[in-house]
Amino acid sequence: MTDAPISAQLFDRAQRVIPGGVNSPVRAFKAVGGTPRFMVRGQGAYLTDADGRTYVDLVSSWGPMVLGHAHPAVVEAVREAAVTGLSFGAPTLGEVELAEELINRVNAVGSGGALEQVRLVNSGTEATMSAIRLARGVTGRHKVVKFAGCYHGHVDALLAAAGSGVVTFAQPDTDGVTGAQTAETIVLPYNDLAAVEAAFAAGGADIACIITEAAAGNMGAVAPDPGFNAGLREITARHGALLISDEVMTGFRVSAAGWYGLDPVEADLFTFGKVMSGGLPAAAFGGKASIMSHLAPSGSVYQAGTLSGNPVAVASGLATLRNCTPDVYAKLDAAADQIGKLASAALSDAGVVHRVQHAGSLFSIFFTDEPVRDFAGAQRAQNANPLIYKAFFHAMLDAGVYLPPSAFEAWFVSAAHDANVIDRIAEALPLAATAAAQAANNPS
Repeated sequence: MTDAPISAQLFDRAQRVIPGGVNSPVRAFKAVGGTPRFMVRGQGAYLTDADGRTYVDLVSSWGPMVLGHAHPAVVEAVREAAVTGLSFGAPTLGEVELAEELINRVNAVGSGGALEQVRLVNSGTEATMSAIRLARGVTGRHKVVKFAGCYHGHVDALLAAAGSGVVTFAQPDTDGVTGAQTAETIVLPYNDLAAVEAAFAAGGADIACIITEAAAGNMGAVAPDPGFNAGLREITARHGALLISDEVMTGFRVSAAGWYGLDPVEADLFTFGKVMSGGLPAAAFGGKASIMSHLAPSGSVYQAGTLSGNPVAVASGLATLRNCTPDVYAKLDAAADQIGKLASAALSDAGVVHRVQHAGSLFSIFFTDEPVRDFAGAQRAQNANPLIYKAFFHAMLDAGVYLPPSAFEAWFVSAAHDANVIDRIAEALPLAATAAAQAANNPS
């Protein structure tokens, strides 16, 4: 592993004043070891750390940098908004325009009308939390179905892992969340419609909603089986429950209309984030006006936020979306496909058992020869020998390519990942594949 003395000094300093030295756990490199890199600059497809090393970025701030870092149009929009005022605590034109942009993009798919109103919030966690509250308020029911391995932010009721059996009432997945808070959460295997049918047969009259990632990206990239999302739509409609499609990660990244643009299953509620913020704190949830009208001040389901619709964040999101042209999406798909093939070829040449899985332009590597369809499969693949990804990660890092510091995260490209960027990745891969092979052959 290459030394990073300034990052190491900053990490030591950070640990004295920030729990674990980071403000989001995966940044701490716990899963891969070593010193987390403190970044000082992003430009296009590249990051520069405090030690002056430059990396090809395959994290893209976990999704929002779809145009690349410091895109001129986004920077200029943020500058213009900032000089007129950072926050007003009052309505602005920008938030109306952003809401219209989201609605128009989704409704351009299919027969239109899937998304009629949205409420802007500050984070994906806020969006999913609020959508679930709204679903409970609309249905008058209290139980929630989620899928193991799908992450919907750090909402207490959703920080639950699956237990044994097909239908399992969840146990807390973290200290600080009580059994009472997760007792009304049912955790099922992803891509298992039979388990969903069983859950509704056992207690469908109490289930307010199913929340699912439109395509899973928090156990690695795991796309829904063909017909899975449509099956969820049919089951919820039959039982009077709502379907919440969490597009915080996929929304407006995998297509102009998100995963809905690839698999147009009409959910009752959608949640959005990441790309719609352009890298600043903004997110949204929305659906039919008949459902959204239950929100205060129109209805009795309370939700509020002082900084919701922040003018600077809204400007960043609008500039990002308005520059996400068909050509941008074509570039994302092509770059993801090419990098995935290059990684697979290098690992194959080194004799490393693996598979590259895609969910649109999201992708990741599993060190297994079996398709990964759910969280249990992802765990089997990655936990069998966690040293493989660790070795691969650090060899890529040393060669100047910044991967997600966890095997259970998706990789993200940007429209700035051009031929020169991909050539640099290609140069790094053979040595990284060799390091992975050595770890696979020496698991101790």
